[in-house]
Amino acid sequence: MISVDNIAVEFGGTTLFKDISFQINEKDRIALMGKNGAGKSTMLKILAGVRQPTRGKVSVPKDCVVAYLPQHLMTEDGRTVFEEASQAFAHLRDTEKKIDEINHQLEVRTDYESDEYMALIEEVSALSEKFYAIDMTHFEEDVEKTLLGLGFERTDFDRQTSEFSGGWRMRIELAKLLLKNPDVLLLDEPTNHLDIESIGWLEDFITTSGKAVIVISHDRKFVDNITTRTIEVTMGRIYDYRASYSHYLELRRERREQQQKQYEEQQKMIQETKDFIERFKGTYSKTFQVQSRVKMLEKLELIEVDEEDTSSLRLKFPPSLRSGQYPVIADGVGKSFDRCIFRNASFTIERGEKVAFVGRNGEGKSTMVKCIMGELEHEGSLQLGHNVQIGYFAQNQASLLDEELTVFQTIDDVAKGEIRNKIRDLLGAFMFGGEESTKKVKVLSGGERTRLAILKLLLEPVNLLILDEPTNHLDLKTKDVLKQALQDFDGTLIVVSHDRDFLDGLVGKVYEFGHQRVREHLCGIYEFLETKKMEELSELERK
Repeated sequence: MISVDNIAVEFGGTTLFKDISFQINEKDRIALMGKNGAGKSTMLKILAGVRQPTRGKVSVPKDCVVAYLPQHLMTEDGRTVFEEASQAFAHLRDTEKKIDEINHQLEVRTDYESDEYMALIEEVSALSEKFYAIDMTHFEEDVEKTLLGLGFERTDFDRQTSEFSGGWRMRIELAKLLLKNPDVLLLDEPTNHLDIESIGWLEDFITTSGKAVIVISHDRKFVDNITTRTIEVTMGRIYDYRASYSHYLELRRERREQQQKQYEEQQKMIQETKDFIERFKGTYSKTFQVQSRVKMLEKLELIEVDEEDTSSLRLKFPPSLRSGQYPVIADGVGKSFDRCIFRNASFTIERGEKVAFVGRNGEGKSTMVKCIMGELEHEGSLQLGHNVQIGYFAQNQASLLDEELTVFQTIDDVAKGEIRNKIRDLLGAFMFGGEESTKKVKVLSGGERTRLAILKLLLEPVNLLILDEPTNHLDLKTKDVLKQALQDFDGTLIVVSHDRDFLDGLVGKVYEFGHQRVREHLCGIYEFLETKKMEELSELERK
């Protein structure tokens, strides 16, 4: 369906891709993987026609509809949520208007035998055939179903888009793309602003729509559930696997082991050849052999080993004071703004527990965190235990870093004890190795700042960690390092997240926010999700 032929991307003397070719077929569901900076988003922009390659070409059939969701949107105001989502059908309304205009001309004109009149009849026939083949009678129902699936309430439909945050606007844009019924869907980090229920809805949509999809995502479970093919972008090349993400990881490990073996054999051969040249370069009888081996080394194509995985490094938290037995005790806590967010929430978190706050966006997860932090007034009682030292990562935490410090200085300022000897290793694990560590914070991207803010927090001596959506801008390797560090953390953890794979094996208790209530579930994330499905089925039966 889409053909990528020998494309290359070069800028500033750097080659991002070189001579890359592959095909996208109907119903392909592809995960585009690779470390940050490898060029995944650039590849998606080229496929979308937003950016042109330096060389090579991308061939797209004329009637193929390609829809692209970038990471960052420039949105316009002036419409309601429902009106904006309905823009997906704007081209059909234009077609309907054109049909009406031609029909009016046919009514008022009298030159029935002219070529122009016959051309109008042919044009309106072709337009009508295409227009009426599309079932427009249910478009409002489709808009409603899609918006509800992505987490909007019916009461949101008539609100102006300007009232919504960037994350919710991203959902409106995603709704428009899905409603266009595209042949190829290009999604760059679509789950960053979705809650668990909306992610589940999107998974079902993608797997049942039968459309071709290419997705960049750091949500391992999402990628595993929707994709059947994995294209890895690394060191200017691609590796194409007809395999799910989990299977691809196994195949990649085998590939790297083979590369490493070939690399070591080649290095041994090169050294032996250099030794021979050095030993006999002044020996007349060996002149021809020496020259032959010099030429052979000059022409030799060196084997490269793809980027090494640094996620095996384990972070060890600095020691902190032991807190009281119950770091957080909530009794009848309630909070309202223009509406009630939650009421009568009562729960106790014990020392050493790791718990998740989950639920649809807007149901009060971050609000409860701010109440615990003492940033918001509230009804009821919220007590922190003896000796509680809080480490807090908010979604805007990255913007609070000192912009004039370098990456290394930012971490060096908080590192204490033995960990100081491993600062460069830690920075490498969080992808700030080499020259990256000398960059000033002010030149870092949003994702890079997030990684740095989390690493800084992990090195501070605290016994209650509260993390609000910590994984939104972390790639899979860094997320693994963070998860392992949190599993090893002997303090208390509260994490707000929609990332099921990240929460799996990390938390042993789930607090569900929804319908103005906070419900406690004494289980891990997947047991909770199974419970939710059973509840939804029973609700359907009752209806």
